[in-house]
Amino acid sequence: MGSTRPAIRDTAPHTGTDKRAAVVAALMLAMALAALDATIVSTAVPQIVGDLGGFSVFSWLFSGYLLAVTVTLPVYGKLSDTFGRKPVLVAGAALFLLGSLLCALAWNMAALIAFRIVQGLGGGALQGTVQTLAADLYPLEERPRIQSKLSTVWAVSAVAGPGVGGVLAAYADWRWIFLINLPIGAVALWLIVRHLHEPQRDTDRERETGTETDATATRARVDWAGALAVFACGGVLLTALVQGGVAWPWLSGPSIALLGTGLALVAVVVVVERRAADPIIPGWVWRRRTIAAVNLALGALGLLMVAPTVFLPTYAQSVLGLAPVTAGFVLSVWTLSWPVSAAFSQHVYRRIGFRNTAMLGIGTASLILLAFPFLPYPGQAWQPTLLMLLLGAALGLFQLPLIVGVQSTVGWSERGTTTASVLFCRQTGQTMGAALFGAVANGVLASRLGGAGDLDSVTRALGSGGTAPEATRRAIADAVHAVYLGASGAAALAFLVLLLLAPRRFPVLEEN
Repeated sequence: MGSTRPAIRDTAPHTGTDKRAAVVAALMLAMALAALDATIVSTAVPQIVGDLGGFSVFSWLFSGYLLAVTVTLPVYGKLSDTFGRKPVLVAGAALFLLGSLLCALAWNMAALIAFRIVQGLGGGALQGTVQTLAADLYPLEERPRIQSKLSTVWAVSAVAGPGVGGVLAAYADWRWIFLINLPIGAVALWLIVRHLHEPQRDTDRERETGTETDATATRARVDWAGALAVFACGGVLLTALVQGGVAWPWLSGPSIALLGTGLALVAVVVVVERRAADPIIPGWVWRRRTIAAVNLALGALGLLMVAPTVFLPTYAQSVLGLAPVTAGFVLSVWTLSWPVSAAFSQHVYRRIGFRNTAMLGIGTASLILLAFPFLPYPGQAWQPTLLMLLLGAALGLFQLPLIVGVQSTVGWSERGTTTASVLFCRQTGQTMGAALFGAVANGVLASRLGGAGDLDSVTRALGSGGTAPEATRRAIADAVHAVYLGASGAAALAFLVLLLLAPRRFPVLEEN
């Protein structure tokens, strides 16, 4: 159900056990680098600004990196299907390390932001290609194990990033935040070059028809015009979402200009991709029910993840009165339950299927998020900690079955594009969630405080040792409760997408 394509045998590169273990170690190191650099700079901002200046634009240290990662995911996904995973991963890792070295040598804030974007251009290759290679290396029954390992690495690295950055900035120098990437990345790069060997492959089309074509000619056909259009369109729209309501008001000239330009570029992308012989974003990504449903569901996941990752630390510090380290622990507990639940999910989806397992997870997550606004005020630390532990378990049941399931419905030459589209939608959902829920939180805060202040100013006051008065504490609690209600709605939306759009049984391909 859900696919009329001919059955295709999916051939994954089965290397020797020792070599595969070395490649997996390299993938985990690469994943750790990509996850760390998304958050590691946050606690070192005072030292960086004190050294380089540029306080008014420092937010681009995060935005520039994440934008570059997000908009390059579809491009790298298609390139990995065209040229193979290894050259794309090697090129991306080399670009990431070059960006890290340049960041460490930056002489002012503008240079550092530019080099962070270079880092992000390489980080997009790391994220997408690592997930794709994990599916290539392991057959379906073993994929939950490697994906749960990668989930663990990602979660721990993302949560540990601010702490690692703070330690390096305080006891060494902020430039070591970037220099530390070089030896770790060099080891990962060496392991990939030495131990990953991809066999020559025919495309799915050739396997279906039995025809033989010149492999070099097939692989040389790259839609560079489409890649440029996708990059420009994604960059403009995501910039509008990231900076709207922060650098300028939503209804200001810059926001309207960026959104209008972005919509015009969407039309350009559609025209270019329809005319391309081998488009960067092929139409089948959205025509196939399974892939379209997973893309939308994981976009909703990105949306709802903003609630705990962005707003819970502020809630823990201002409402519960916890120290920053303790507040970080309240958030980090979901990194314990998420990978455990993800690893366990294979026993569930083998019985009830990928879709039903994911629906069970996201339905439970919606109820957990809905419970947050009903916590007593001011409450105790164990209460949100318990909810985060349960939320991690629920999302582990949701995300991993969808990723494993959708990767198993396509052959090798479509897996990179499929994986990249899933990750792109999740990243875009996070960007949209930050803009949407930021506006919701600031709106509630302004209404409770008579239009005075926003969540950013409160957070900065807490970070500098200030204490929020009682009225502000209650206003922050109301604002975060509103965000969690919105996150619960996003989880319910993902549930409905899977229920109404995804096939009951994913059309898994036969593996060889």
